[in-house]
Amino acid sequence: MSIKGKLIIIGGGIDVGDSIANEKEINRSYFCSCGILKNIIEESKYKEESRIEIITTASKIPKEVSEMYIRAFKLLGAKNVAHLPINSRLEANNPDNLQRLTQANAVLVTGGDQLRLTSVIGGTPFQQMLLNKYNQEEFLYAGTSAGAAAVSSSMIYQGNSSDALLKGLVEINSGLGLIDSVIIDTHFIQRGRIGRLFQVVVGNPMKIGIGLGEDTGLIITDNNDTMIAIGSGSIILVDGRQITDTNLTQIEIGSPISISNIITHVMTQNDIFYFKKNKIVIKDSQYNNE
Repeated sequence: MSIKGKLIIIGGGIDVGDSIANEKEINRSYFCSCGILKNIIEESKYKEESRIEIITTASKIPKEVSEMYIRAFKLLGAKNVAHLPINSRLEANNPDNLQRLTQANAVLVTGGDQLRLTSVIGGTPFQQMLLNKYNQEEFLYAGTSAGAAAVSSSMIYQGNSSDALLKGLVEINSGLGLIDSVIIDTHFIQRGRIGRLFQVVVGNPMKIGIGLGEDTGLIITDNNDTMIAIGSGSIILVDGRQITDTNLTQIEIGSPISISNIITHVMTQNDIFYFKKNKIVIKDSQYNNE
């Protein structure tokens, strides 16, 4: 089945233009010209005219978070942005909320607790409508932090960075299921989470681990095959498909894991990863790209 929608997954810490003091500064700022929120507007079906819903289910301060994003989108010219509060499974079944999702061209699912997000939305008509719109319409799902981590079928929801390469100390739960071929971690560079992805990928080597830095993301299109880096930081890809050896099944819980031939890539703005070809194109390569 051909997927008509797009994903934008972001590692958290989005630039929302807080340092902008006046319109002159807006016109000169990275925030306005190529920041993450600008990309969300540009990738949505009707751009500034798109209906964008802010979903704050994962957050403990939904009102404050939604107001911050609505202000930032309006600074960038978006004309139809609103807060869609889904704080319970009853609200995820509410016909009015489902109608608003039906009419949306894009959603931004904010940060917080990804387990709260999946436990509230998972298995509800709201989740099913998200999946249907993503598969069948020119619909954009954008998620930051928890909203990004939850987008895949398998989701990291717990695991201390310092102990992440000890067997069994990273926990995985079911995500929202918009993409199956990856597992996503966020705030990745800033919180030193490389060990979490190593453990997850060695146990699930058919999936690519994606570590998203803050204010950094991927635009995922073409049936979840093409992944374009956006934002101001770095993305780490962990590929376990060529692992040749590990002690994972031979050691006790809490013991350190050994892995041979795990592959990592680093992407920055405008680099492209093609999942099926297993190929990265570096935009500013010092070598010639064919």
